[in-house]
Amino acid sequence: MSLTINIYYTGENGSARKFAEEMVEKGVVDRVRAEKGNQKYEYFFPMNDPETVLLIDRWENQEALDEHHKSPMMKEIAELRDKYHLHMRVEQYVEK
Repeated sequence: MSLTINIYYTGENGSARKFAEEMVEKGVVDRVRAEKGNQKYEYFFPMNDPETVLLIDRWENQEALDEHHKSPMMKEIAELRDKYHLHMRVEQYVEK
């Protein structure tokens, strides 16, 4: 069973894209990808909404996702999200 989480980050004046760029520049993205159980962590930019960034995040199982949520990176991600004044919309899919 794997879990796929789509997170839509939306801001203003390009802030969502700046957030994603800073996540990459600070190495947060590489650290998440290196976590046990992570299968995918990729940003996409919808053509019809320049103020939104889509993160597709896939985990091997719920336990791996729970460990990720307990990691110090979550605080770092939340601080960056606050810095760029982003709103989130989350969708979760379970693959069996």
